[in-house]
Amino acid sequence: MLIMGLPYSEKALMTTTAGGTPYGPSHHAHGDNRGPVTDDEAALALAMGKRLAETALRLAGARA
Repeated sequence: MLIMGLPYSEKALMTTTAGGTPYGPSHHAHGDNRGPVTDDEAALALAMGKRLAETALRLAGARA
């Protein structure tokens, strides 16, 4: 198991007002589930996906 989060170097982490923490991307949809995904939330989700994919490739290369 590998636990990873988002580094503080992600600029959207400092500007988000709806979701996203150093522990990982998140979304706050409010009580009625109508809260749209903000640009910051989307940027953090993409950053986490990229970070995870790069880590998986490095781990796969280490096994070869």
